Amino acid sequence: MPAIFEPPVKIPWYLKGAIWFAEQTTGRMMLPARLLAWYPKAALASGLMEALVAHTDGFLDERILKLVRVTASFAAACPFCVDMNSFEYQRVGISDFELSVLQNQAEVESVATFTKREKLAVGYARLVSASPLAFPSAFFDELKANFSEREIVILAATAAQVNYWARLIQALGIPPAGFSDECKR
Repeated sequence: MPAIFEPPVKIPWYLKGAIWFAEQTTGRMMLPARLLAWYPKAALASGLMEALVAHTDGFLDERILKLVRVTASFAAACPFCVDMNSFEYQRVGISDFELSVLQNQAEVESVATFTKREKLAVGYARLVSASPLAFPSAFFDELKANFSEREIVILAATAAQVNYWARLIQALGIPPAGFSDECKR
């Protein structure tokens, strides 16, 4: 199913370079970036947010941030986000079983391969992605006991960023870009 409308024929010059870079980096046509060209301010703001997202930071390694992104993608039920964020999940040490847990096919607490911090990060991503938002004080106490303030901000921002993209992408009817198709080859 295609998006609800086509990208503009004429894309401002200052967005063309960013779109080209995104497409070269991902190896895919980035329909979200192209559709955002209809409103360049939104395209610039979204691109800046994407460029500055944390991929690693101190004790928050690539695996824990991937767990947060994938969890938020499944929680938001965004096919494009799931496709993009779960791409190469095995490269950061996420197993097929762990991926199924992120899809709510088993309890996170039952997974021996998740560290305590990973379990909390997955739980936090689910809370950030839920509607209505509700954060039990006992959960915050445990989160603060296991993560620094900086790490909590990065976890929250990462999950919120996925939720931003999920809502925008679904509101525009953007289908998956085919990242997971490459894994099936």
